[in-house]
Amino acid sequence: MGGRSPESKTNDVGYSRSAERRIRRQCEMKAEKKVIGHLEKCYAVAPLFYNNKNHILVAAEKRNACLLFALDGTQEDVVWTEPGGTMSMVQIPGSNGQFLATHRFYSPNDSKEAEIVCVTPEAKGEWKVNTVVKLPFVHRFDILERNGTRYLIACTLKSNHSYRDDWSSPGKVYAAVLPDDLTIFSGSQQLHLHVIYSGLTKNHGYCRAAEKNMETAVISAEEGVFHFIPPADISGKWEIEKILDEPCSDGVLIDLDGDGMRELAVISPFHGDSVSIYKKRDKTFEKIYTYGKSAEFSHAIFGGTLCGKPTVVIGHRKGERNLIAFSFSPETGTYSSQILDSGCGAANIYKYNVGKEEYIAAANRETDEIVIYNIK
Repeated sequence: MGGRSPESKTNDVGYSRSAERRIRRQCEMKAEKKVIGHLEKCYAVAPLFYNNKNHILVAAEKRNACLLFALDGTQEDVVWTEPGGTMSMVQIPGSNGQFLATHRFYSPNDSKEAEIVCVTPEAKGEWKVNTVVKLPFVHRFDILERNGTRYLIACTLKSNHSYRDDWSSPGKVYAAVLPDDLTIFSGSQQLHLHVIYSGLTKNHGYCRAAEKNMETAVISAEEGVFHFIPPADISGKWEIEKILDEPCSDGVLIDLDGDGMRELAVISPFHGDSVSIYKKRDKTFEKIYTYGKSAEFSHAIFGGTLCGKPTVVIGHRKGERNLIAFSFSPETGTYSSQILDSGCGAANIYKYNVGKEEYIAAANRETDEIVIYNIK
């Protein structure tokens, strides 16, 4: 009888299944895991350039510490011991270790006292902390620069609540021109923020997106995914565009297939279990890929280059609690996934380089482990 055996069946671009598996094996990445510390409910992880060296900052979601590590995983300092409740940390551009952080956001149900603080190193073991602005429910924030002006953009998960899991008061997006000296602020003298967008339920996702000559933001909520572009000058207005009309928890723009157009990779819905990739066609993003497994409570997200390939990495905090890498294979014309680690439950991650070596720093909240992965 004629016909192909099951092993020789071809995919849509003419490769046999066995050939496709060989190509995928050749492209597989290996993640060498190193636990560098333990911190109960570790959550936020961020880079910090301090004393002419790159460092790793890690802080806790609950009432706990913020720790400073060298890139090799050596702990160098304790930045604070409390109050914690840190969702985001961002260095002041050009500074020697000065950064902004959220404090007192302990959970969506315990964040009415949340604020953004400025943290300034004075000596080893001595980091001065001052309140920049009290902003209830502030979850994510960033510093974006355009035409020499720095803007603070801050996102609140909600605006108020009366009972547990009350989402009846949607969150907002705030902005302000960032002054040069942030140590002038205190609980009684705060930075003035103005609302640039409102009505975002479960306003959770934030990712910086670099444009030709500026930095922009991708913000995700129940109402969809939005692209925020800072004003061209201080007197101008923010440009805001809805780019996806689907409930999302987080999203990142990245050109995965190398055609010069960025795809949109998203987690959906809020703290959801679905990972999808959308491609822009006729000015609209259309879904072209969905991960075939449940990634329960997906949370950590990174988009960038790993091992020379544009890659999205997702960490989910329930179920198998995997760290998963997604990329595009030009040889097969398909998207593929690879599990880098299991049982970890990353809350947040970021990628950095040491020479030619590539690493992912992770706050593995569900195991209380601070981890660096050497990706090869």
